Amino acid sequence: MRITHWLAGAALAACAAAAGWIVLGTGTAAAPPSTFVLLDGSRQTTADLRGKVTLVNFWATSCVTCVAEMPELIATYDKYKGQGYDTLAVAMSYDPPSYVVNFADSRKLPFKVAIDNTGAIAQAWGDIKLTPSTFVVNKRGEIVKSYVGAPDFPELHKLIERLLAET
Repeated sequence: MRITHWLAGAALAACAAAAGWIVLGTGTAAAPPSTFVLLDGSRQTTADLRGKVTLVNFWATSCVTCVAEMPELIATYDKYKGQGYDTLAVAMSYDPPSYVVNFADSRKLPFKVAIDNTGAIAQAWGDIKLTPSTFVVNKRGEIVKSYVGAPDFPELHKLIERLLAET
């Protein structure tokens, strides 16, 4: 009986540690190999992210929090774009492409926008179901922080500045 309790406790601890990494974004892991199809029809791969600090944001036009955080994402992009920072907004597979195009055009999104038509990108990045889900990728192509929900933007800015200062 003790062994069963011990095993259950160990399994619970392992799950909690994994959940902590996912939710709190501690540690680093290579960004998963992905090909993003941008609204202009061009393609960008995860390998193309190397050399820049990149925020990858999974969002949907029907997500109230996503829409509310867009002005902050734009301001963050505008603040750091000249310093080696980029943003890639990935619309979820259930978001109608015409809605995504309309949103990007009407809000004049200054950064790259991709549509995950098949859901393969969201799957590769951790089976994303909740939006917004945001990842900060360092210059080496490693995920250094993740957020579910809107980020704490002052904290995010400090992280971006630290990552931009790295060689």
